[in-house]
Amino acid sequence: MLPKFLLADNSQELPDTLFIIHTHSPKCIIECDVEDFTSNQTVHWLDKAPEDENLIVDLMDEAETFYNDELESQEDLYDEEFDD
Repeated sequence: MLPKFLLADNSQELPDTLFIIHTHSPKCIIECDVEDFTSNQTVHWLDKAPEDENLIVDLMDEAETFYNDELESQEDLYDEEFDD
């Protein structure tokens, strides 16, 4: 089973952009700025966009939490690598 969210980038063509991929229904790709999840944000729906605005808000909140946790985890790994 795939994780609910995946983090992707295309640093060759879009170095300032990250993509959060939501693998569960409704599937979508959230395009956001590397420095700020809400900046320059675009949602690309792979499934039909939900009509329930609350569902979209909840999904975006979960995606932002995932994004922030992943960045924090990467910083921790980077710090550990240079502590050795």
